[in-house]
Amino acid sequence: MSDPRRRVPRTDTLLADPRLAEAERVLGRALVKSVITEAQQRARAGEIEPERVAEHALAALPATASSLRPVINATGVVVHTNLGRAPLSRAALDAVMAAAGTTDVEFDLATGRRARRGRGALAALARAVPTAGGVHVVNNNAAALLLSALTLAPGKEIVLSRGELVEIGDGFRIPELLASTGSRLREVGTTNRTSLRDYAEAIGPETGFVLKVHPSNFHVTGFTSAVGVPELAELLDELRVPLVVDIGSGLLAPHPVLPDEPDATSMLRDGADLVTASGDKLLGGPQAGLLLGDAELIERLRRHPAARALRVDKLTLAALEATLTGPPPPVARALVAEAAQLRARAEELAAQLPEGLGAVAVDCVAAVGGGGAPGVQLPSAAVSLPESYAAALRAGSPPVVGRLEAGRCLLDLRTVAPEDDALLVAAVRACSS
Repeated sequence: MSDPRRRVPRTDTLLADPRLAEAERVLGRALVKSVITEAQQRARAGEIEPERVAEHALAALPATASSLRPVINATGVVVHTNLGRAPLSRAALDAVMAAAGTTDVEFDLATGRRARRGRGALAALARAVPTAGGVHVVNNNAAALLLSALTLAPGKEIVLSRGELVEIGDGFRIPELLASTGSRLREVGTTNRTSLRDYAEAIGPETGFVLKVHPSNFHVTGFTSAVGVPELAELLDELRVPLVVDIGSGLLAPHPVLPDEPDATSMLRDGADLVTASGDKLLGGPQAGLLLGDAELIERLRRHPAARALRVDKLTLAALEATLTGPPPPVARALVAEAAQLRARAEELAAQLPEGLGAVAVDCVAAVGGGGAPGVQLPSAAVSLPESYAAALRAGSPPVVGRLEAGRCLLDLRTVAPEDDALLVAAVRACSS
């Protein structure tokens, strides 16, 4: 009797299979060969039939060459840092695809000469914030603060309220970032109260700039006081000291749902010389650090040697421009979604699930997330499932990430695009079969 291991197809034979050849074109030879080898080993161990090696290899192949997997965000956190923050709009995705090849990112097709890098994205950002005399883009908001310190306060002091010595996610501390540039921090006031006099007494010949940081991921309540941008700008204008305001979450103009969230337009109008913000939070675009403000300051930042190390690539520029000029991105749509419409969707989806599952539509509260608007509650609606479904849905394809609340798994629809409702139902049905 012949050894069944002899019937295991050779690697070159499998690579010639049209289905695996196409996978090699998309995923690369090394990845496809590794999956084939694993399937061959399973056949030699008797776990699968030799004739089914190609079939099992195909089933084991990922959809793309990246290990990142798209997921459905049903957590109710609009800007979820662990899930990649802002999902890009269709317009931004199309722009990224168009820019992925050879493109005129730094080339003038009319003259045949070098052109300003990312001029389209910069022009769109300038139009979005007309109070800014100049704009610049770096790879994230931390980079924007880093470049500000390197340019405006090398070897000098940065004056900052003790109530704004902020730590954000994963132990990242803004004061430590600033100190890493060689600048010295001059802390003023106390944790809960800082006055205009505190700033005035600290400012001197060694002051590079005054920094205000919006404490976007926490609230201090009770016996508190802080100095607003207009008052501080008036003081600093007399002393000829720049005022840099880190608004963090990337709101470019006032938003009716977030009345207390600072925005770039208002901060500049109130007298800030420079505003820094994130592109992948409330703006709803790609990861980027936005710098907006006085034209002369922006030009100094742009010409600093470190600006080259912090610049963004063509894909980011394309996605940012499309976010600014295209239709409202998913984050913007999620923020303004009507609770009544979310409830109607939840009831419709729950009705499509097996009766014995116990799926019901419930009212709930969503959050902005991403270190923005921590006190804002967004009325929402969800499909409520047994708690055990949370892990099962995460293991599905596509994975669905909900949240646990009161012993139930909630699928909050504020963060689920309506076009993904059918996928959500299919994912739940797959877990219950």
